[in-house]
Amino acid sequence: MKGAWVSRLAGSAAGLANGLFGGGGGMVFLPIQSRWGKLSQRRLYATCVGVIFPVCLVSAAVYVWRGGVSLTEALPYLAGGLAGGWLGGKLYGRISTKFLKWLFAAFLFYAGVKYLL
Repeated sequence: MKGAWVSRLAGSAAGLANGLFGGGGGMVFLPIQSRWGKLSQRRLYATCVGVIFPVCLVSAAVYVWRGGVSLTEALPYLAGGLAGGWLGGKLYGRISTKFLKWLFAAFLFYAGVKYLL
């Protein structure tokens, strides 16, 4: 039962972060599930993507509905995002989890510094 509550908490925190900040739900979900979840590192990264995708769809739908998104401004980023997502998915099993952890930490650090400045 404890695992179910951790999962609900991680999903709720990811959805809240995604809705408030327009993204970043994975930055909340991954550390919570990594600390208290029962998934292996490989399954954790894949599960994070599986959770964040529908969370992003819901957040995007709310933003579109409230008039906060210009689809013409967002469209040019979509092709690059889809290509990057495809490439990341293809490379997923070929990169060590240790490197992925360091890379993820580097992105978190960079984002934190960027937002403070």
